[in-house]
Amino acid sequence: MTTTSLLSPEQLRSWEDNGFLLVSGLFSGEEVAQIRDHFMAIQREAQTPNSPLRKKYAPLSPEQSGGDVLKEFPRVMHPHNWDELSRRQMLNERVQNVLRDLFGEEPIAAQSMFYFKPMGARGQALHQDNFYLNVRPGTCIAAWLAIDDADEENGGMNVVPGSHKLGVQCPGMADMTQSFTTEEVAVPEGHEAVPARMKAGDVLFFNGSMIHGSTPNVSKDRFRRAFICHYVGDSTVGMNGGYYPLTSFDGQTITREWVEGQLNTCGAEDWATYTKLRQAWERDHNAASGAAIH
Repeated sequence: MTTTSLLSPEQLRSWEDNGFLLVSGLFSGEEVAQIRDHFMAIQREAQTPNSPLRKKYAPLSPEQSGGDVLKEFPRVMHPHNWDELSRRQMLNERVQNVLRDLFGEEPIAAQSMFYFKPMGARGQALHQDNFYLNVRPGTCIAAWLAIDDADEENGGMNVVPGSHKLGVQCPGMADMTQSFTTEEVAVPEGHEAVPARMKAGDVLFFNGSMIHGSTPNVSKDRFRRAFICHYVGDSTVGMNGGYYPLTSFDGQTITREWVEGQLNTCGAEDWATYTKLRQAWERDHNAASGAAIH
């Protein structure tokens, strides 16, 4: 196990107690602006019908979106697989140093994402990342870099302190007028969701079992953009193979065992109930909109 050298004992105690740690100003205004401008350029370029980017990322035009701004500005999934700036950011040494202390071992990168969350966008219902990643043993850690100041008005992050100690919960059906994802985890008794207000350049690190999410962006003129990565520890034996290959911080490609999905969390009866609710919503939504759900 690597000796802690970056985070203070107080920060580590807060991490253990709450399941998250906000590191203020980890990235400069200039660094954040570069990432912001880079992804805004990607979104514009990908609107061009013949752009090669559309094989990786294909937003709809305002006319095609049917009024759903998240179809015009969908999140960019796994850009590190084809975009050099994203790969460098995912493997940034400052992030690595924090993660090394939080994991107590060397971290390995599993995923990168960029969220635009423009004005009028729905949020993401409360959830737990390890419900999806299925890391064994232990859990994943997210590093959520704020590209814009994030608060309640523009749909900033909400966290449920201490919920990581309860393990991964089986979700129910989310309110799809408020959330772009279908799963929602209830706030456990004795806990509450609180806002994690952030400035551009701050990074929120959080345990994969901590319940978190966001509300819609109700601001008039503010994006809530974020560059988000997930990591696992070097001792990871297996996880959801849909996130493979993993990448070490020295650039090596890594694959571990494949762990099967959410029945490990929910049980067959609970998962079947949730699946029926989700499928019913998707049928109704498809009938109403005439568009496929992606």
